[in-house]
Amino acid sequence: MALLSGCASGDDQPASSSSSASADGARAAVVAYVDALNSRSVARLIDVGGVEDETWSRREAERILADRGGRGWRIEGVRVDLDMGPDTGSARLEAEDKAGRPLRDTFTVLRDDGAWHLAFFTQPTESGKESSSTDRPGT
Repeated sequence: MALLSGCASGDDQPASSSSSASADGARAAVVAYVDALNSRSVARLIDVGGVEDETWSRREAERILADRGGRGWRIEGVRVDLDMGPDTGSARLEAEDKAGRPLRDTFTVLRDDGAWHLAFFTQPTESGKESSSTDRPGT
């Protein structure tokens, strides 16, 4: 993963887990996400998202970059809580673009085969299957 050198400030919150090495890996994934946004890299977004490089993921990465990419984001703070076990938790990102606009986002962080990823892609449903609905059936 590519990392932004010097972009994480001393304002980063410590992880609330006893495993600071794991929290550091999750924090590096958040930094890689910001780097992907700043460089407008579809491939880096797909990598940090931990999804396959397919048509749907490229389209979604392009949509994310159209909305947030290339703005010169500077990380103000990252808080990682491995509150769902050693391989799963949450990360809160606070950043500001070069125009002073804030970015605040929360991600689920997941470690898969030793690599940390952020869950921000929406997986497409399998063709021919209906998605779950929260609508109540009619009477």
